[in-house]
Amino acid sequence: MQELASLIADVPAARVFGRVASVQGLLVEISGPPDALSIGARVSIQTGPGREVLCEVVGFRHGRALSLPFGSLDGIRMGCKAYIDPMPAQVYPSHAWLGRVINAFGEPIDGKGPITAGRLPYALRAAPPPAHGRRRVEGKLDLGVKVLNTFTTCCKGQRMGIFAGSGVGKSVLLSMLARYTASDVAVIGLIGERGREVQEFLTTDLGEEGLARSVVIVATSDEAALMRRQAAYLALTVSEYFRDSGAEVLCLMDSVTRFAMAQREIGLSCGEPPASKGYTPTVFSELPRLLERAGPGQAQQGDITGLFTVLVEGDDHNEPIADAVRGILDGHIVLERGIAERGRYPAVNVLKSVSRTMPSCNAPEEQALVSSARRHLAVYDNMAELIRLGAYKAGTDPAVDEAIRLYPQLEAFMSQGKNDRGTLKAGYAALGDILSAGTAKGGR
Repeated sequence: MQELASLIADVPAARVFGRVASVQGLLVEISGPPDALSIGARVSIQTGPGREVLCEVVGFRHGRALSLPFGSLDGIRMGCKAYIDPMPAQVYPSHAWLGRVINAFGEPIDGKGPITAGRLPYALRAAPPPAHGRRRVEGKLDLGVKVLNTFTTCCKGQRMGIFAGSGVGKSVLLSMLARYTASDVAVIGLIGERGREVQEFLTTDLGEEGLARSVVIVATSDEAALMRRQAAYLALTVSEYFRDSGAEVLCLMDSVTRFAMAQREIGLSCGEPPASKGYTPTVFSELPRLLERAGPGQAQQGDITGLFTVLVEGDDHNEPIADAVRGILDGHIVLERGIAERGRYPAVNVLKSVSRTMPSCNAPEEQALVSSARRHLAVYDNMAELIRLGAYKAGTDPAVDEAIRLYPQLEAFMSQGKNDRGTLKAGYAALGDILSAGTAKGGR
């Protein structure tokens, strides 16, 4: 009853409205009471009986509020009433959302009927937990993918980036993580995804098993920039709800780059100056606010383990968004086109991939095993051109000879079908068998 009373108390006694003063491209200028309009406020523009266009205030100019729409501007005229919503943007998630596909407003789009709302509101743009109140990142998390479990071991509450160009198996890797990771709940944000690929991802890649324990938030590439940005915020908000209930949450987002592109579009529309590669300054301030919401929770809470994909333009892993995200997260997984082209999936380049929490969570013998395997792969990589050309003569360098012997087995170990599941224990055992067999053969 107290919760209901507080909700009723928040309902305003009167509706406040302004009027449309100008429309330039997608930017709608609204004149109205300045004390009622604020950044992030929602505005419903009435275009006719029972018809409205929802907008969000993104800035101010010459005494008017600048707003962008969540959809089409069709029907907006000069002088249209713009009703201002005094309530902050929030949703009411519940456990009934599991197994459902929703849009950026938390509305079902899977044709399975209405979705049950929870009792408590959750803000879409919540602040991360206080740094001093969070628990430490600890305890290994089994991702179900051998190459990631062994070479980039992830801990509960860790945040990792998956850096890849287009067409290198990113979506398939995400589906494997959603199905096989040892978490209670998976929250999957498909931000700016191709409309054709959404159903393919849900039915073919994720499947019924993965969807049953997942909440999928979708904003396709044809939707407005505000929808794409809000879908990213909603993915973290839903993750926070399950974290607060004590669950271990896996938050997958594809992709952070498209979130940044949406924020760039919003910034440029309201006159913000472009900075690096056309990205506006607010892009680089919004990225940490979004990504820091993932991570370990406070006492009596669960954790949000975040895996965020970064679509690197032109396979340039040093472009501005990739560089900024790499500095925020706790590690990075690099998918390389050359590896995918030779048919090895997942196309992870382990020599360029790093998990910052891995040394502290691994046992000494496990760390020694991984270091040895990395050393063999690095030696082979350095000599790869000479080996392919036949310019290397066997027996010249024992380290190179051993790397050549072990390379086919290591490549096979790092390969995994999308319907196969690996475990942490089995991964280390298989890697140990490969290295011990190679050492025994080398000794003989």
